[in-house]
Amino acid sequence: MAVGVLALQGSFNEHITALRRIGVKGVEIRKPEQLNNVDALIIPGGESTTMAKLADCHNLFPAMREFVSTGKPVWGTCAGLILLADKAVGQKLGGQELIGGLDCTVHRNFFGSQLQSFETVLSVPKLAEKEGGPDSFRGVFIRAPAILEAGPDVEVLADCPVPSDDVRTIVPTDEGKKERVIVAVRQGNLLGTAFHPELTSDSRWHSFFLNMGKETGERSLECMAAPGRYLEDRPGKRPRDLPIFQ
Repeated sequence: MAVGVLALQGSFNEHITALRRIGVKGVEIRKPEQLNNVDALIIPGGESTTMAKLADCHNLFPAMREFVSTGKPVWGTCAGLILLADKAVGQKLGGQELIGGLDCTVHRNFFGSQLQSFETVLSVPKLAEKEGGPDSFRGVFIRAPAILEAGPDVEVLADCPVPSDDVRTIVPTDEGKKERVIVAVRQGNLLGTAFHPELTSDSRWHSFFLNMGKETGERSLECMAAPGRYLEDRPGKRPRDLPIFQ
């Protein structure tokens, strides 16, 4: 089965590589009719305003809204999360068009500019329950948004402490009672993460996304390499991350 990855701008190549690691074909999506040939859709991270303008230019918004309404799995990471939200704040002058469907309010660039990008260890018990591996995940946040409000049907999968201005590296999870903000949610066939799982070697979020089809009544997108999707589970194997984040 094929998974579409919106390939207008942003980290679409990294998602396709992550899908390949678990034995699933990723298809670059640039035209509305291409959505007819895929079983799920990933909207990658990037620059949300630019991505929205390009999607409008290619007349993709009506087709993506229709795809969301079919119940097939759709996942937005970072900029993709913004586009999937019903409401976004902190936008550039004039705003931007949204796909919608995810009952939440997202703050664009909540964590600041590119210079405020950071990594942190997230607690992800639901991910571990479904996909195995540890109950933590290395979240890579690049000029990242955050979810300010989530509707009653939205399941919160991860949150994180709001970092101080000088945070640039891994932040421990034991931050006491520091203010926390939502960074991963699921609502039916929709998944949203404010961070970039495609920039790590841990493929459990991709596997989790593909297996969402079982629960929404769609065909399951089985992973050929499911038993090894978390590389640390294999004896003698260590995860290899992109050098820029090591």
